[in-house]
Amino acid sequence: MPSILQIPNSKTRVSYLRALAISRAYSKGQVKVPVLRGVDLCVGRGEFVSIVGKSGCGKSTLMHLFGLLDTPDTGEVRLEQNRIDDLPAATRDELRNRIFGFVFQFYHLLPELTLLDNVLTPLMIRYSAWEYWRRRKEFRDQACEIVKKMGLDHRLRHKPSELSGGEMQRAAIARALIGQPEVLLADEPTGNLDAVTGREIMDMMARLNEDEGLTIIMVTHDESIARQANRIVRLTEGRIQGLEEAA
Repeated sequence: MPSILQIPNSKTRVSYLRALAISRAYSKGQVKVPVLRGVDLCVGRGEFVSIVGKSGCGKSTLMHLFGLLDTPDTGEVRLEQNRIDDLPAATRDELRNRIFGFVFQFYHLLPELTLLDNVLTPLMIRYSAWEYWRRRKEFRDQACEIVKKMGLDHRLRHKPSELSGGEMQRAAIARALIGQPEVLLADEPTGNLDAVTGREIMDMMARLNEDEGLTIIMVTHDESIARQANRIVRLTEGRIQGLEEAA
């Protein structure tokens, strides 16, 4: 496999992300509980895909496997032609930081940091302390520009406890984008928001997909939200039961 620094660079976009015969089970006491049962799914470059299904059907597990937050019991996850789920842990960590951006239902902002510093955390992790310090003005300028696009430039110094739910989710999206990811993984990004704010977040994600070609995989239980994607994947009891173009 080529160096992680070459997959991809600014001129080489992800062609596709694939799950091949993925199975995953979790232990509950002495019992193994299957969650995913032989899932095959290919996501094309620049697609916006919704994964829908009832609670417990394996939606979030599949997204976590795509983003290397978990590893399958059987099967493979591939980026381009390269298998990535079986890479050494340190390589998976670096790949996760460089290729994937994550947005979660409950934001997962660090409460002790300002909005600006929360947005900068992926770069703090990516670079050594010396490199980050040397380029800190460049990185802060990048973060401020993204935050401005999110309409949050008046909140740079605020901490999460001082933000609304919609502001926290927009901050989480800004944090996901600061590292210029190839794939955005969103787990119920509107699930903790009111309808109006949820629509604003979905409009923002649609623009990222349409204007910047960002590949998005989104988990949701809401059919109206799911239909804002290009394609809907339906999961039932750990298996794909249907694929359809969104209306």
